[in-house]
Formats: sequence, structure tokens, C-alpha cells
Amino acid sequence: MESQFRKTAALCLLSGSLLATITMILHPSGGSLEHITHTKGVIVFSHSVAIFCLPFIGFGSWGLSMLLQTSNRVSMLSFFVFSLGLIAAMIAASVNGFILPFFVSRYYNTGIDEIILKTILGYGKYLNAAMDYIFIVACMFAIGIWSIIIVTKAQLPRWIGYYGFTIMAFGMVAIFTSFNFISVFGFRTFIFGLVSWLVLAGVLMFLKRKSDD
Repeated sequence: MESQFRKTAALCLLSGSLLATITMILHPSGGSLEHITHTKGVIVFSHSVAIFCLPFIGFGSWGLSMLLQTSNRVSMLSFFVFSLGLIAAMIAASVNGFILPFFVSRYYNTGIDEIILKTILGYGKYLNAAMDYIFIVACMFAIGIWSIIIVTKAQLPRWIGYYGFTIMAFGMVAIFTSFNFISVFGFRTFIFGLVSWLVLAGVLMFLKRKSDD
């Protein structure tokens, strides 16, 4: 693997992870229709940052998959599944960050029954939840495969593979204990876990010596 490509991919992972962290810090908590109209600017900006970070993370994950390439090419399966998750994240961010605030600001206090508005928004909420879970499962699957390759092939220090298994274990426990991943707190918890792994992977990719490629 070319050293320059590896370092560029690593920097993309780090940049995308930083932007994802900023998104979670800025992300407002849910609220009433009136609250959504008042925080429209913050909602749109935070989700714009979220969408902007996705190509960086995607390119970085491609570089990681190339670094972990084996004869069976299974690392590329992780890349494609992870990319599917990023597409789901883009859809969720578009619904939550653009459709919802613009729809509410357009029709709130226009005489339309709030029950109708809330029903329509409820549909958007379920669509968003579906995309969030696709994203979460795709990320867990990809990190699991990457971690297995890291532990067995040692292209990166094995401890990051074991850390990936730890994140997966916590994720599985959370799922079986009905932890709400799609609440603001739940999604922040998942994102910070994901970002921590991606940041560590990015740093290790960047610092990897050329002689080890």
C-alpha cells in the first residue's frame, strides 16, 4: 500500500471523526414544534456538518480496508457494508436536519391541526430510526471484520482489534437490554464509541512505518 495514500486516508478518518464529534456536540435535543422552529439554524448547521463529514470517513475507511486487504478480500466487504451505513446516516441526517425543521417552520402556526403535523413528523421519526439502526448495525459489522483481520494478521497493533471487540460487546449488550440508541444520548454514546475507534485506527495508520506496508 502506498505510504502517501495510507496517510491521506488516515487524515480523512481523523478529520471526519472530528467533524462527527462537533456534530454531536452541537446536536440539539428534541422538543416541541415551537422549539424546533426556534432552533432551526442550529439543527440545519449541525446536520450539514454531519453530512459533510461522511465522504471523509468513507474515504478513510477505504484506505483502512486496503491496508487490511487479505487474499480473500473480506476487508472490502467491511468497506461496502460500512458505506451502506454511511448512506443510511446521510438519509437520517437529511430527514432530521433539513426536512423536519423546514417542514415545521413552514406549517407551524398556519392553522393546520397540530395532530396532523405531529402524525406526519412521526412518520419521519420512524424513517429516521430505521436509518439510524441500519447505520449502527453496519458500523458494528464493519468494525468487527476489521478487528478480526487486525488480530489475525497484525497489520495494525492487535490491541485496537481487541478494542473493536469491546465496542461490539458493549453494543450487543445494549441491544439486548433495549438501550435506546436513537435517543440523543444513545446516539451520542454510539458515535463517541465509533469515533474513538476510528481516531485510533487513523493515528495508527498514519504512524505506520513504510517498511511495515
